[in-house]
Amino acid sequence: MVPSLAPGSSPRLDVTRLAHRLRAEMSIAADPARAAGMQAYMKSTMPYYGVSSPQVDAICKKVFAELSLESCGEWRAAILGLWRGARYREERYAAIRLISLKRHRECWTPELMPVLEEMIVDGAWWDYVDAVAQVVGALLRSHPTEMKPLMREWSTGENTWKRRVSIICQISFKRDTDLELLYANIEPNLADKDFFIRKAIGWSLRAYAWTNPKEVARYVREHEAQLSGLSRREALKNISGSSRG
Repeated sequence: MVPSLAPGSSPRLDVTRLAHRLRAEMSIAADPARAAGMQAYMKSTMPYYGVSSPQVDAICKKVFAELSLESCGEWRAAILGLWRGARYREERYAAIRLISLKRHRECWTPELMPVLEEMIVDGAWWDYVDAVAQVVGALLRSHPTEMKPLMREWSTGENTWKRRVSIICQISFKRDTDLELLYANIEPNLADKDFFIRKAIGWSLRAYAWTNPKEVARYVREHEAQLSGLSRREALKNISGSSRG
């Protein structure tokens, strides 16, 4: 169940103060000229302040230091409060950064998944989704029993962005990559014509190719007829001719 923000609860009060502080700091740092370009580049209906990523990091570090959340439930509610109440895209970037706050790392359990799922489905664009996918990957590492079946389920679902996450969640795993899971999640998406799915397939294979280029080359050869040109090019981008077999 996705955490709710009950009226009068301490998380609601904290989130209200948190949102006001973030908005105040981001308004000071705002660059309207940059904002227009950022919004156009990201094809976003939500406006930007025009605050750079390093600036967002600095603002979040400053504002989050003032935040006091006593439980994982309050932390999850604070994340969703920021996400749902965001007026500018950088505020949603701040919500994602709140997830990665080190002092709440013990809260990275499968109970966080409804929050991440909402952000993925509601965000529905690569900047949000790819950042959240890293957290999903960390949960897959630490809670494989619960997470593997969920990623298999996501890989065959209707939502494009959840399928993308199921494919790219192991991007940083290197030798720890569960190839059986990776291939199983790629397989039902091979015929998909969506750019972001095709890119995800190639990207995930390219990431593993740094560890085992011959295995990736073998996989590409055996699925030549099924892989899109984009997926093939991405998968083989960093593999030398001698390793392609």
